[in-house]
Amino acid sequence: MTQPAATSRLADALSWRRLVALTRKESRQLVRDRSNLMVGLFLPLLLILIFGYGLSFDVKNAPLALVTEDTSPTAQDVLSGFYLSPYFSPVPLVSMSDALQLLRERRVDGIVYVRADFSRRLARGDATVQVLVNGVDANRARVIEAYAQGAIGSWAAKRASSGEPTLAPAITLESRQWFNEANNSRHFLVPGLIVLIMTLNGALLTSLVIAREWERGTLESLFVTPVHATEIVISKLVPYFMVGLAGLIMCLLSAKLLFFVPIRGSLLLIVFTSMLYLLVSLTTGLLISAATKNQFLASQIALIVGFLPALMLSGFIFDLRSVPAVVRGISHVLPATYYVEALQTLFLAGNVPGLLIRDCAVLAFAAAVLLVLTRVNIRKELA
Repeated sequence: MTQPAATSRLADALSWRRLVALTRKESRQLVRDRSNLMVGLFLPLLLILIFGYGLSFDVKNAPLALVTEDTSPTAQDVLSGFYLSPYFSPVPLVSMSDALQLLRERRVDGIVYVRADFSRRLARGDATVQVLVNGVDANRARVIEAYAQGAIGSWAAKRASSGEPTLAPAITLESRQWFNEANNSRHFLVPGLIVLIMTLNGALLTSLVIAREWERGTLESLFVTPVHATEIVISKLVPYFMVGLAGLIMCLLSAKLLFFVPIRGSLLLIVFTSMLYLLVSLTTGLLISAATKNQFLASQIALIVGFLPALMLSGFIFDLRSVPAVVRGISHVLPATYYVEALQTLFLAGNVPGLLIRDCAVLAFAAAVLLVLTRVNIRKELA
């Protein structure tokens, strides 16, 4: 076969007219299918915003209770490093009991305690400053301890540069981590993993339920029967709710028996809070499924509005105080944020009534709103 003949056959096999026509057809199909445009254009933009603004390992504006029993100018000068540091938001107090209460309620991340004999012991060269840090997040606790050491060190450097005599060591920092004395990161991560598992069992599974029946046409058969829309919603929730509870039991057993995470709070409260969040997650998936009627699109939306925010913006991995105010505001709307806070508190700190009541109230309200929206959305299809 000659070269010109082979080239001619290849030209016949690859028709530019057919190729252009097929490309035009696929382009029109892409424009008509809004779901593909969302995945191709909106998802990368959303991911870069979430990862760009939500990822931060820095600790900034950490609320820190400063308890000072020594009111001398020297003691105040030592603590000035905390007021001038961009890493702390000092909360001045005079009562250690008030500071401990704030620490239990997670309203402060740590306590700096200056005793009444600080100035006298500083003159002898054996002064101590006690630092108590919330150790639920072991990495964050270590960073705060390092920053506290830096604040004390800045005072010592300033004193040395001024030519004042110093005794070494002038100040000893006594550090202690509360709620995670073993400084084990698993104690912090396992409760957050439970949140992700509950989200997966909820939103990503139920997001396909109604959409699948729309695609198969089986849901239309139910519409011509006397079955009420509320009955449809409940019948979709119950099986996955039982699956979610089974998953929760396995998670709790693994946390206790495999990872040795302490459970200092009420086990009944842990189960109750998890049931509320599981209901939130399930109704989120059902709402997405009822609104989209497409399994692929429903699964993508469930991933974007369910799993990714629970992973990135709930405070599970990254400290929310270190992200921009807009991102922090979005995180306060997410039910996962309150579930993470409640689980970490119940596992590591114990029963803190004020905090748990607020978290459970938010989860219950979110579940009620999502149930109503799901019911209304299905009602529109029945009308």
